[in-house]
Amino acid sequence: MLQILFYIAITAEAMTAALAAGRRKMDWFGVCLLACVTALGGGTMRDTFLDHYPLYWVGNPYVLLLVCGAALFTIIIARVMDRLRWAFLALDALGLVVFTIVGCNVAMEINAHPLIVIVSGMVTGIVGGILRDVLCNDVPLVFRSELYATVSIVTGAIYYFGAMTDINRDILIIIAVAIGFPLRMVALWRKWEMPKFVYDKDL
Repeated sequence: MLQILFYIAITAEAMTAALAAGRRKMDWFGVCLLACVTALGGGTMRDTFLDHYPLYWVGNPYVLLLVCGAALFTIIIARVMDRLRWAFLALDALGLVVFTIVGCNVAMEINAHPLIVIVSGMVTGIVGGILRDVLCNDVPLVFRSELYATVSIVTGAIYYFGAMTDINRDILIIIAVAIGFPLRMVALWRKWEMPKFVYDKDL
């Protein structure tokens, strides 16, 4: 189940990255590259931090074809994408939660400290989007918009501490998604944000 959700998530992330590339008038190579960075950047950063090799996309190179195919398909259907805004926001929220769970699993497999498990989930969930926004010369969404990293942290904590019990892993995945996904969607709807630090005085 988690594997299927993961493929759905990276496809959605690739498509949203393609739209970001289109807004920056990138060529098709740029579209594909940005899609790969967005969909796979978090997992790549996580594996690098944890010394976990081979990197996911190196061990499973066909995932690159999936990501690039999704990006190029987005170019074809771009004219109707504005009608699917909330559908893609929902898929992005699902991707955040699924990536977080996957990242936690990788850290748990090497018996990492609980804090590192949760950080691993968060890195997997948010770093791809940060890299996308940096490459597009934008302030990363995670630093300026509705609850995002916080949702990842909450999801990771629920998943890790749930895994320390005897609960079935598939049921635990459902529980983590059932909490993290609605939390992100409600944050979008209600525009819940972390407190902002505003300092406008000259030194």
